[in-house]
Amino acid sequence: MHDLLGIFQNRALLCAVTGWFVAQAIKIPTYWFVEKTWDWKRFFGSGGMPSSHTAFVVSLGIMVGALVGYDSVEFAVCFILAAVVMYDATGVRRETGIQAQVINEILRQVFIDGKPIADDDLKELVGHKPLEVLGGAIIGLITAGIYLLF
Repeated sequence: MHDLLGIFQNRALLCAVTGWFVAQAIKIPTYWFVEKTWDWKRFFGSGGMPSSHTAFVVSLGIMVGALVGYDSVEFAVCFILAAVVMYDATGVRRETGIQAQVINEILRQVFIDGKPIADDDLKELVGHKPLEVLGGAIIGLITAGIYLLF
Protein backbone atom coordinates (compact mmCIF):
# COMPACT_ATOMS: atom_id res chain seq x y z
CA MET A 1 0.00 0.00 0.00
CA HIS A 2 1.25 3.45 -0.88
CA ASP A 3 1.91 6.05 1.78
CA LEU A 4 -0.79 8.72 1.55
CA LEU A 5 1.64 11.34 2.83
CA GLY A 6 3.65 10.78 -0.34
CA ILE A 7 1.28 13.30 -1.91
CA PHE A 8 3.44 15.99 -0.27
CA GLN A 9 6.47 14.70 -2.20
CA ASN A 10 4.76 14.67 -5.60
CA ARG A 11 6.75 17.34 -7.45
CA ALA A 12 4.29 17.59 -10.33
CA LEU A 13 1.36 18.16 -7.98
CA LEU A 14 3.26 20.62 -5.80
CA CYS A 15 4.37 22.56 -8.87
CA ALA A 16 0.81 22.73 -10.23
CA VAL A 17 -0.58 23.93 -6.89
CA THR A 18 2.21 26.53 -6.67
CA GLY A 19 1.38 27.76 -10.18
CA TRP A 20 -2.28 28.10 -9.20
CA PHE A 21 -1.38 29.91 -5.96
CA VAL A 22 0.95 32.38 -7.69
CA ALA A 23 -1.61 33.16 -10.40
CA GLN A 24 -4.36 33.71 -7.83
CA ALA A 25 -2.09 35.97 -5.77
CA ILE A 26 -1.23 38.05 -8.86
CA LYS A 27 -4.95 38.67 -9.46
CA ILE A 28 -5.09 41.01 -6.45
CA PRO A 29 -2.58 43.65 -7.66
CA THR A 30 -3.75 43.18 -11.27
CA TYR A 31 -7.31 43.96 -10.21
CA TRP A 32 -6.09 47.02 -8.30
CA PHE A 33 -4.15 48.21 -11.35
CA VAL A 34 -7.30 48.10 -13.52
CA GLU A 35 -10.05 48.99 -11.02
CA LYS A 36 -8.04 51.16 -8.58
CA THR A 37 -9.48 49.30 -5.62
CA TRP A 38 -8.11 46.45 -3.51
CA ASP A 39 -10.29 43.35 -3.55
CA TRP A 40 -8.70 40.57 -1.50
CA LYS A 41 -11.56 38.23 -2.48
CA ARG A 42 -10.01 38.06 -5.96
CA PHE A 43 -7.62 35.48 -4.51
CA PHE A 44 -10.50 33.01 -4.34
CA GLY A 45 -12.34 34.17 -7.47
CA SER A 46 -12.29 32.81 -10.99
CA GLY A 47 -11.74 34.88 -14.10
CA GLY A 48 -9.45 37.84 -14.49
CA MET A 49 -5.75 38.21 -15.13
CA PRO A 50 -3.98 35.80 -15.09
CA SER A 51 -5.81 32.52 -15.59
CA SER A 52 -4.96 30.34 -12.61
CA HIS A 53 -6.59 27.33 -14.26
CA THR A 54 -4.16 27.71 -17.14
CA ALA A 55 -1.19 28.16 -14.82
CA PHE A 56 -2.32 25.02 -12.98
CA VAL A 57 -2.53 22.73 -16.01
CA VAL A 58 0.46 24.15 -17.90
CA SER A 59 2.81 23.78 -14.93
CA LEU A 60 1.46 20.26 -14.35
CA GLY A 61 2.01 19.29 -17.98
CA ILE A 62 5.54 20.62 -18.11
CA MET A 63 6.49 18.88 -14.88
CA VAL A 64 4.95 15.58 -15.98
CA GLY A 65 6.76 15.81 -19.31
CA ALA A 66 10.06 16.58 -17.59
CA LEU A 67 9.63 13.76 -15.06
CA VAL A 68 8.31 10.92 -17.25
CA GLY A 69 9.04 12.15 -20.76
CA TYR A 70 7.34 14.31 -23.32
CA ASP A 71 6.66 11.18 -25.36
CA SER A 72 4.71 9.52 -22.53
CA VAL A 73 1.00 8.83 -22.28
CA GLU A 74 0.96 10.81 -19.04
CA PHE A 75 2.21 13.93 -20.81
CA ALA A 76 -0.31 13.40 -23.62
CA VAL A 77 -3.13 13.33 -21.05
CA CYS A 78 -1.83 16.53 -19.42
CA PHE A 79 -1.47 18.22 -22.82
CA ILE A 80 -5.06 17.38 -23.81
CA LEU A 81 -6.32 18.49 -20.38
CA ALA A 82 -4.48 21.81 -20.71
CA ALA A 83 -5.86 22.36 -24.21
CA VAL A 84 -9.43 21.72 -23.05
CA VAL A 85 -9.05 23.98 -20.00
CA MET A 86 -7.62 26.86 -22.06
CA TYR A 87 -10.25 26.47 -24.80
CA ASP A 88 -13.02 26.39 -22.20
CA ALA A 89 -11.63 29.45 -20.40
CA THR A 90 -11.66 31.58 -23.55
CA GLY A 91 -14.82 30.08 -25.05
CA VAL A 92 -17.67 28.78 -22.94
CA ARG A 93 -16.71 30.43 -19.65
CA ARG A 94 -15.99 33.78 -21.34
CA GLU A 95 -19.40 33.74 -23.05
CA THR A 96 -21.04 32.96 -19.70
CA GLY A 97 -19.44 36.10 -18.27
CA ILE A 98 -20.62 38.25 -21.17
CA GLN A 99 -24.17 36.91 -20.80
CA ALA A 100 -24.04 37.64 -17.06
CA GLN A 101 -23.11 41.27 -17.80
CA VAL A 102 -26.09 41.65 -20.14
CA ILE A 103 -28.51 39.99 -17.71
CA ASN A 104 -27.23 42.11 -14.82
CA GLU A 105 -27.81 45.27 -16.89
CA ILE A 106 -31.37 44.13 -17.68
CA LEU A 107 -32.02 43.47 -13.99
CA ARG A 108 -30.77 46.96 -13.11
CA GLN A 109 -33.22 48.54 -15.56
CA VAL A 110 -36.33 46.41 -15.06
CA PHE A 111 -38.53 46.77 -11.99
CA ILE A 112 -41.78 45.12 -10.92
CA ASP A 113 -43.85 47.27 -8.61
CA GLY A 114 -40.87 49.47 -7.90
CA LYS A 115 -38.66 46.60 -6.73
CA PRO A 116 -35.81 44.96 -8.62
CA ILE A 117 -36.44 41.47 -9.98
CA ALA A 118 -33.35 40.06 -8.26
CA ASP A 119 -31.21 41.16 -5.34
CA ASP A 120 -28.04 39.37 -6.42
CA ASP A 121 -25.97 40.02 -9.49
CA LEU A 122 -24.81 37.08 -11.56
CA LYS A 123 -21.10 36.42 -11.43
CA GLU A 124 -19.50 38.14 -14.43
CA LEU A 125 -15.85 37.16 -13.90
CA VAL A 126 -15.99 33.49 -14.86
CA GLY A 127 -14.02 33.31 -18.10
CA HIS A 128 -10.89 34.75 -19.61
CA LYS A 129 -9.72 36.85 -22.50
CA PRO A 130 -7.00 35.19 -24.58
CA LEU A 131 -4.38 37.49 -23.02
CA GLU A 132 -5.40 36.32 -19.54
CA VAL A 133 -4.97 32.69 -20.59
CA LEU A 134 -1.58 33.55 -22.09
CA GLY A 135 -0.63 35.16 -18.77
CA GLY A 136 -1.59 31.96 -16.96
CA ALA A 137 0.42 29.87 -19.42
CA ILE A 138 3.48 32.05 -18.83
CA ILE A 139 3.12 31.70 -15.06
CA GLY A 140 2.78 27.93 -15.50
CA LEU A 141 5.95 27.83 -17.64
CA ILE A 142 7.93 29.94 -15.17
CA THR A 143 6.71 27.95 -12.16
CA ALA A 144 7.65 24.63 -13.75
CA GLY A 145 11.00 26.06 -14.86
CA ILE A 146 11.80 27.10 -11.30
CA TYR A 147 10.74 23.71 -9.93
CA LEU A 148 12.92 21.94 -12.47
CA LEU A 149 15.96 23.99 -11.43
CA PHE A 150 15.70 22.74 -7.86
